[in-house]
Amino acid sequence: MDNIKSFTCSIPERLDTFLANELDQSRSQVAQLIKKDCVYVDEKLVSRAGVKLKENQNIRVELPEAKEEEPQEIDFSVEIIHEDDDLLVINKPSGLTVHPAPSVKEATLVDWLKHKGIRLSTISGEERHGIVHRLDKGTSGVMVVAKNNEAHQLLSEQLQDKSMGRHYLAVIEPPLKDDITIIEAPIKRSSNNRLKMACEAGGKDAKTAFKQLLLSNDEKHQLIACKLFTGRTHQIRVHLETKSRHIVGDHIYGAIKKDDKSERILLHAYELHFIHPKTNEVVSFVAPIEQKMKEYIDKKFDTEQIYEVIEPKFIIDSFNSLNS
Repeated sequence: MDNIKSFTCSIPERLDTFLANELDQSRSQVAQLIKKDCVYVDEKLVSRAGVKLKENQNIRVELPEAKEEEPQEIDFSVEIIHEDDDLLVINKPSGLTVHPAPSVKEATLVDWLKHKGIRLSTISGEERHGIVHRLDKGTSGVMVVAKNNEAHQLLSEQLQDKSMGRHYLAVIEPPLKDDITIIEAPIKRSSNNRLKMACEAGGKDAKTAFKQLLLSNDEKHQLIACKLFTGRTHQIRVHLETKSRHIVGDHIYGAIKKDDKSERILLHAYELHFIHPKTNEVVSFVAPIEQKMKEYIDKKFDTEQIYEVIEPKFIIDSFNSLNS
C-alpha cells in the first residue's frame, strides 16, 4: 500500500533523524507522525522521537490520509507583491486573520490561499498552506508564503536561525527618548489578563530594536521603525509597554483617547528579506502602507520628511550596527 513505508536501519541512530532522511522531511514533521501513533519499530508502536535505533531493526510507517477542508467564500482581495514557482509575497490587509480557529467566524488568509490552490501536503496528514510566519489580525504588511514543501522548510529554517529579516513601522505615543532603543525581555501569556502577553519570568526569549524616525507636528506622537530579532506573539506591543509606550489604535495594550481614535492599530510589517530557496540570492520586499494608516500619518506628520525616513535602505542601515 502507498501509505505504508518500511525501512531497515543499517547503523545505530535516533529514530527521528533516520526517518527524516528516509522520508525527506523535517524532524518536526516526523515527530508529528510519532505523536499520531503512526510509527512502529520491530512491530512495536513507538511514542518517543528520540528512540535510539539498533542495527537491522525494522521500521514501519503508516502514513495517514491527508485531510482537506473546503475553504470559506471570500469577499476580500489581497495585494500580491511577488509570485514565482516557489513562493508568494503578499501585503496582508489589516483586519484579516491568518489562521482559522473555533473563535474565528469570518474567512481567513488561509481560505484565500486555498482558493489560490496553495495547499501543501504533509506526511502527518495535516493540511497546511505555506504559512511561514504570521501577523496579528490588526497588523498589515508583508508576508511570505511557501508554495511547496521544500521552500517551506528552507524559509522556516531562516526564520529560526534569524537570517530572515523583518522591519515594521508604527506610530506610538508618547515618543521614545533615545534614537535607538533595544529591549530584550522574555514574553509569556499574562498571568493577569489572558488576552495579553507580558514580560514575565519563565517566558520565551524576545528581542526588539526601535528606531526614531519622525515626530508628529504636535510632537505628541512618533513614527518609529522596529526590528524583530525574535517572533513572539504581540512582541512589539509588549516590549513597548515596558517603556510605557503604546501604538496608536491598540485597544489591548494602549489607552484609547476620544480625540485620537484610529480605525486600526498603526502597526505595519514594512520590509522583509530572506534567501530565496531556489536561487540562493538575498531578496527584499516592501509592502506599501495601507490607505487608512497612510491617511493618519499624512494628517499628523510632515509629509515631505515622511518619505525620506521610510526609505527601506535608510531603515535597514540604521539597525545594521546592532549585533543580532
